Amino acid sequence: MREFRKRSIARRPLLQQFQRGDKNALCMLGRAALIASFLVVSARYSNPDTFRAAVAKAEISPPPGLPMYGFLDRLKDGKLSTGSLDPLCARVLVLEAGKKRLALVTLDLGRTFREAELAQLRRQLKALAGISFLIVTASHTHSGPNILDEEPGGHLQAWETTAIEKISAAVAEASRHLVDARVGTGRGEVYIAYNRRQVQADGRVKMLWTNPSKQPTAPLDPSVWVMRFDDAEGKPLAIVVNYACHPVVLGPDNLNYSADFVAAMTDTVEEAFDRTPLCLFLQGADGDINPYYATTLLSDGAITKRDWSGRQLGEEAVRVAKAIQTEPARAPAIDFADDAMHFQLRWPAKKFREGLLKTYGPHVFEDHADLMTEDPPPDHFELHVTTVLLNKRIALVGMPGEPFVHFQINWRDRCPVPDAFFLGYANGYFDYFPTIDAAAQGGYGAGDSNTYVEVGAGERMLRQALVRVYEMLGKLRDAPETH
Repeated sequence: MREFRKRSIARRPLLQQFQRGDKNALCMLGRAALIASFLVVSARYSNPDTFRAAVAKAEISPPPGLPMYGFLDRLKDGKLSTGSLDPLCARVLVLEAGKKRLALVTLDLGRTFREAELAQLRRQLKALAGISFLIVTASHTHSGPNILDEEPGGHLQAWETTAIEKISAAVAEASRHLVDARVGTGRGEVYIAYNRRQVQADGRVKMLWTNPSKQPTAPLDPSVWVMRFDDAEGKPLAIVVNYACHPVVLGPDNLNYSADFVAAMTDTVEEAFDRTPLCLFLQGADGDINPYYATTLLSDGAITKRDWSGRQLGEEAVRVAKAIQTEPARAPAIDFADDAMHFQLRWPAKKFREGLLKTYGPHVFEDHADLMTEDPPPDHFELHVTTVLLNKRIALVGMPGEPFVHFQINWRDRCPVPDAFFLGYANGYFDYFPTIDAAAQGGYGAGDSNTYVEVGAGERMLRQALVRVYEMLGKLRDAPETH
């Protein structure tokens, strides 16, 4: 307290001179303010030649007694959550290169929040933590709380408001603890999943809802893609795992919150590294991909099979992560594009809404078709496709829904950089994106009410992301060549 008083007394003559209109005092105060603002900006952002990272985590589990996400029968029967098997979390990775900051937020939820809340979160994090770019992506667990685009009364559920506040605080915390970082990538392979769409010889589609006998199926992408971030001394900060598979080992008889197999996967990875790094799961293009033991009854050992699936994935991620040799970024850079793309409703709007009500009843608006609550329903949508390029060598594309696995395979085949990560459920949710071929064949997620965005949306979003990566690499010119 004495020191504070001394400093106040020492300043008083200058302030008195300023109050009397002394020009020299005014100049001195102006210079002091300029220096102070420069120091604030300098402290907020790193040297443009450095690449920095930090992580944070927040539990976002809601209270019991809420409707659960993912299974319409559970909603129709009015069954509510009764407790938790494992905590639902938001995991945060903040990256910085020069004056650009990217926040990657992964959620143990069925989907991301609605667009209005995501936009508000972007604004908050820009002001609070200097975040330039935000990606929010969900694991798509079917054992989380229900999330709707059109809430009754138009108000957010209390747990969502609390969760968003916790996410904001976690991103701010990570932003305050950024350190110089090294990065490396690797990939492996694991078989815990299958393609649930079985195209018959006559062209019809038969759905294979569970596959405990592990019958081979196609198309399938068994690859496990891993990013590892270390501090400058090589101590792991984050292990990011990208894999495509619906987290639905637990079925509609389960009334406890759970991240499903993702919980066992992240636990396996973190345990293998002595709980030092944070493990983040990036769900891939799992629109037609189920785990072998999908919707196992609790009485048939669902929890044991959930943990087996997660450990298999986690052990392969550990093997890959431990083999990665991280290195400082040669050309630190974060390139980001958020493209708003417009699509038509696939079906005649009024007829589609009437058909939903006739077939499923009003409970359908508590499930996948809540965007159709309005009467008349919207006949077009704005979707955001997200493209990121890290250090000119690691590309990520995010689609706001459930893309079929073909898009993930195609992205990796065509992407101009070798490290190509694919994120489903990113920055929004508009249900299924089947391929054009799958839409013509029909079946669940391809020809039913679960797919309502116009045919070809997935192809268009993928093309846009590819164009963006080429632009970020400087390979697409802004003027024609001269010959």
